Formats: sequence, C-alpha cells, structure tokens
Amino acid sequence: MEIRNIIAFLLIGLMMASCGSGSGTGEITTEVVHNPMTAEGLSKNSAEKMPVLTFETLQYDFGRVIKGEKLSYAFKFTNTGKSDLIISSARSSCGCTTTTPPAAPIRPGETGEIKVSFDSKQQTGEVTKRVVVSANTYPVQTTLILKANVIDM
Repeated sequence: MEIRNIIAFLLIGLMMASCGSGSGTGEITTEVVHNPMTAEGLSKNSAEKMPVLTFETLQYDFGRVIKGEKLSYAFKFTNTGKSDLIISSARSSCGCTTTTPPAAPIRPGETGEIKVSFDSKQQTGEVTKRVVVSANTYPVQTTLILKANVIDM
C-alpha cells in the first residue's frame, strides 16, 4: 500500500473518531489532533528524530536555451535527519516540467535526487518554473526553482 494511501486512511479514521468529541454542537476540538507540526510547534524530542531534506541547491538556471530544447537537471539532496525520509510528491507548476522523485525511502545520511525535465517548446523569454516537493519533514513542503532564458530562433 502506498504511503499516501496509508496517510489518507489514517486521517479519515481520525476524522471519524473525532465526530463524537466537542461541546455537543458538532464542533471539533483541538484535543483530537496530536500532530507535532501544529501551531504549538515541535517538541525538541520529536524534532530531533525527524528526517531533514537538505538540498545542494534550491535553484538551477539553464541560462540561454533555444526554443524547443528539452533539458533536465537533477536536484541532489541528503537526508541529514535521524529517520527515513519519504518524498510523497514532487509537483511542477506546469505541464512543460516533469519530475521523477525517488520512490524508496532515503535512510539517514543517504543521498538521492529529484530529476526535473523541462520542455521549452511552448516557452519564450525569461522563464521560471517551480517544483514543490512534499515529504515527511518539517516544513512539509520545499520549493525548487528552475530558470531559463528561452530564445526563439
């Protein structure tokens, strides 16, 4: 079962279990949520045990490219935390950019990469594309940026 399915199943179960709590008005209280990444912040103990996604760089510039070129770059990272890193998704800001995140968990101290491909055929001029990486880290999302100056010849 995929990790996303497991998380969704657990969240649905939590929501169903909390239906009977509250003041009798159908209101859900905060007592049912025990997420260390809430407004209360992380406890020191739980923060020390979490995975940490550390990228070599958060931005890459292809420079000048000819319209129609297909380019790729691998954003390299290391899990500098104390537990397995699980990347649940890496979503791009448009269809011209595709991503390939690692499917397997990254153990503490291990490295990995998120491969990003950019097709410039529908682009012209200065282009900035974003890739939002979601993982079991705090914060949950990290944004990677690709830039290019697409020249129409």
